Amino acid sequence: MDTERRLAALEARLRKAEDHLEILNLLNTYGPLVASATAEPAGKLWVEGGGYNFTLPDGGTKRLAAPDEVAGMYSWPGHLDLVNTGCAHLTATPKITVDGDEAQAVGYSVVILREGERWFLWRAAVNHWTLRRTEDGWRIVERFNRALDGSEESHATMRKVLAI
Repeated sequence: MDTERRLAALEARLRKAEDHLEILNLLNTYGPLVASATAEPAGKLWVEGGGYNFTLPDGGTKRLAAPDEVAGMYSWPGHLDLVNTGCAHLTATPKITVDGDEAQAVGYSVVILREGERWFLWRAAVNHWTLRRTEDGWRIVERFNRALDGSEESHATMRKVLAI
């Protein structure tokens, strides 16, 4: 392989590694922002008009549009109760696939909540993130989040890891 092709291949590999790292940093920025009720910056992790589709505590689902509705969720009384009790929103390392300026990631997230002197797993979910490279870096287009409740929808979301 000549030098030019080797250099081009190395640049492509470096770009892919940098994209993965930037996406990991983006997704791992989410938890500390929402667990500290830092609403506006959390909403700006999304592209304008993007969305967050999630399972509600009663088992229903809801989609919020970014950035305003997503940011607004972090002022809901239920969310503020979690924050004021003490919680951690953790994003597990996802499987990421980058295709040019678009990417997908599939992985778990958990919320850990404090109760008195103990900490416990309050919620576990699976996520399918779609992302886009923007002038401001990678941003979330859509986050599809389903509670790990044994439902077919949660299992189907987990199986998306095979497709990306």
